Amino acid sequence: MDNQSLIKAALEARENAYAPYSDFCVGAALLTKEGRVYKGCNIENASYTPTNCAERTAFFKAVSEGERTFAAIAIVGGAKGKVTGYAAPCGVCRQVMMEFCDPKTFRILVAVSEEEYVEHTLEEMLPMGFGPVNLHK
Repeated sequence: MDNQSLIKAALEARENAYAPYSDFCVGAALLTKEGRVYKGCNIENASYTPTNCAERTAFFKAVSEGERTFAAIAIVGGAKGKVTGYAAPCGVCRQVMMEFCDPKTFRILVAVSEEEYVEHTLEEMLPMGFGPVNLHK
């Protein structure tokens, strides 16, 4: 799948965001190494703590379906119904990515549109990350 198609899927996922408190809607599209795509959106909660980010929604959907190998994720977000700029993943989402992805090869596309995006590896976005390899002897 090309980058533009993955970003388009993230834009579609963003339409389902539930963000009545922040009005900041985020969509994510997670690509498995086998080519499947899992979409996620942010889901807010009145008590704030149970709120879930779009990236984690996509990961948890994929993992709950048995997926364990991932190639890339596209993320779009913004307030007031528009994608207003680059919405990079939060630290908790980066740590979830670290659990399941190779930091050297997993690609993170942070986009404003299908044509305007930046691409980073997980290692670039989470330098010196701590993951499963740190616990194995």
